[in-house]
Amino acid sequence: HLIGGGDAFVLMPTGGGKSLCYQLPALHRAGLCIVVSPLIALMKDQVDALAARGIAARRLDSTLDLDEYRTVMDEVRSGRLRLLYVAPERFVNERFCQAIQRTRISLFAVDEAHCISQWGHDFRPAYLGLAEAVRELGGPPILALTATATPQVKIDIIRQLGMRTPTVVDIGCERPNLCYHVLRAASESKKRATL
Repeated sequence: HLIGGGDAFVLMPTGGGKSLCYQLPALHRAGLCIVVSPLIALMKDQVDALAARGIAARRLDSTLDLDEYRTVMDEVRSGRLRLLYVAPERFVNERFCQAIQRTRISLFAVDEAHCISQWGHDFRPAYLGLAEAVRELGGPPILALTATATPQVKIDIIRQLGMRTPTVVDIGCERPNLCYHVLRAASESKKRATL
């Protein structure tokens, strides 16, 4: 669906393959796939793994110095990159927005998309500007990904991003590999002993 240019909402548990949902279309569609992620460590891990496989991927985050930032932006302008990972706050930077508007965007992927919803548990206000960023980029296909979204959060994400009749893949949040146990301790010292 994404390779064909449609929008999609994906709810899968952690480790379920959400990253492949944008990495594969990025390799099959002309242009640059922008991946919005709130986590620098996740961006770094994914870029390192893709680079190790010979895939042109970079990240823009606060850990880069000015020369590194310029190198990445030169690669964006030259069309050499397939994937660019950025934090949502990057779209507040006017210079970045102007530079990226001159680039053909193949897919706009929003990882941890529950952060866009005020109903989500990790609301980040910068996510609210992403729909405007998509419009300014000419309306590329949108992919929203999350491992945690109630039905209300799912509807809010689709609405907030202005997604056009997205395909919804909802594997659910159930994680059968996790279990909880409650132990009662008769005293504080016994509680510490069980930890």
